[in-house]
Amino acid sequence: MTLEEKAGLMFQDMIAPGPGGELAEANPAFGLGSTREAVAGKHLNHFNLLGSVQDARETATWHNRLQELAAGTRLGIPVTLSTDPRNHFSDNPGTAATAGAFSQWPETLGLAALRSPELVERFADVARQEYLAVGIRAALHPQVDLATEPRWARVVATFGEDADLTSELVAAYVRGFQGERIGPDSVSTMTKHFPGGGPQKDGEDPHFPYGKEQVYPAGMFEHHLKPFEAAIAAGTSQIMPYYGMPVGTEHEEVGFGFSKSVITGLLRERLGFDGIVCTDWGLLTDAVILGQDVPARAWGVEHLSPLERAEKVLLAGCDQFGGESRPELVVELVRTGRVSEERIDVSVRRLLREKFRLGLFENPYVDVEAAVRTVGNERFVRDGELAQRRSMTLLTNRDGVLPLDAATTGPVYVEGLDPELVRRRGLRVVDDPAQAQLALVRLRAPYEPRPGGFEAMFHAGSLEFAPAERERLRALLAAVPTVVDLYLDRAAVVPELAEGAAALLVDHGSSAEAFLDVALGVVAPEGRLPFDLPSSTAAVERSRPDAPFDTVAPLFRFGHGLSCGG
Repeated sequence: MTLEEKAGLMFQDMIAPGPGGELAEANPAFGLGSTREAVAGKHLNHFNLLGSVQDARETATWHNRLQELAAGTRLGIPVTLSTDPRNHFSDNPGTAATAGAFSQWPETLGLAALRSPELVERFADVARQEYLAVGIRAALHPQVDLATEPRWARVVATFGEDADLTSELVAAYVRGFQGERIGPDSVSTMTKHFPGGGPQKDGEDPHFPYGKEQVYPAGMFEHHLKPFEAAIAAGTSQIMPYYGMPVGTEHEEVGFGFSKSVITGLLRERLGFDGIVCTDWGLLTDAVILGQDVPARAWGVEHLSPLERAEKVLLAGCDQFGGESRPELVVELVRTGRVSEERIDVSVRRLLREKFRLGLFENPYVDVEAAVRTVGNERFVRDGELAQRRSMTLLTNRDGVLPLDAATTGPVYVEGLDPELVRRRGLRVVDDPAQAQLALVRLRAPYEPRPGGFEAMFHAGSLEFAPAERERLRALLAAVPTVVDLYLDRAAVVPELAEGAAALLVDHGSSAEAFLDVALGVVAPEGRLPFDLPSSTAAVERSRPDAPFDTVAPLFRFGHGLSCGG
């Protein structure tokens, strides 16, 4: 391999199909050049698939065209296509995609609410088959950060607050995607965000400069390693360190991807991990994402040039740069003697070894007709829909109002639901709560909207509804007995709902149909809270971000959940 070919192997950027399954031209929304330039010009052969898959045939056809392009390069190194989670409900282009044509399951929090390793492994096996069908061979997940800071915007993709439960479930997750060992039927897992992204100062996310610090006032840095140890023991083939920089620990106060003591000392030497370490996206270069200026997440080394940052990442022990197309930096580091080619070869061997283990060199293509049969097939969809229903968690049920009997329930007022959908379930819908015997209301967990096209995608800030909305909800709950379904993508401070609702359900990703099935007793809710629900903002502000279950007098405890009629 030439040095330029080795350098291209060490970058993994985003990619999107062009119209009709053709190869894409430049994508200014994400600062991407054309696919042809990336593969043939920059020698890249790892890509993260952007956007929702709406048509399995089109995506599989595009994937095969991408592999044909790669096969036409000098060495013919096949592409490894990766993805953020895409079998759930979240839609943040920086962290996840909606399910589209794939089967749709509750968020990872919802899987945690059911506390079933068997279900988690089934989910992962289904997602593996759908990924394989369209050519996706690497999962940029699971996310095993512990949700110890309730305000953090990334809680939705975790397994919750408990280290032991997370450790048990991540092992099942890795098995479902990879099997007993990596092979031609595997999707490799990139477990993140090492060494645990949960302890964010004030709950802010380190995608942005105000969230760059991770703090450990309870001294529980080691506690956050437990799920990663479980993932490594289960054979996860890749690890992603987070953006955050630790404050007040033995480690250098730089982002984890720049830290030799974290990557080489802790992950490689102490935990014995010899798989691929890929940085989180955009450590080297400033970017414009969805029209918003986004600085490189080079926390603690902002003063360094992109070249110097790349040098520090390589010397820390990382193998690959996520969200970048800057192979010329690696070439310059080697040519100027700042990094040895032997060091580059260590990472190149790991990256090539993964492609060989996945069987990509033998057959990088997919069967388009098989993709159409596999993606979103009836059984996969049915399993996902059942999991949505079962994972719902019943927190309160005054006077056993649930389950409802459509034949005896009087007129209902609805919010957050299509009235026609409710009518089809045998209920009479009215427009005025004063005329209703019951209200059915679906809400989303509160957050503070942030500016900017990219930043606005992250649900952060206050866990309380704004005062006007809080008073509106109180008035509604006082006017008519109300069944509330609250979508929790992170914790919420909602004593007004706990006190005033006739029944309070929470979900972590479910459809309106799923809610109605649970409310009408077609399927019983089985979920248990995957974290504490705090009782006040003051309790959250006083809690220590690295300590689990640290808010005083929570409204509902981890593990709380009733049976209908309970």
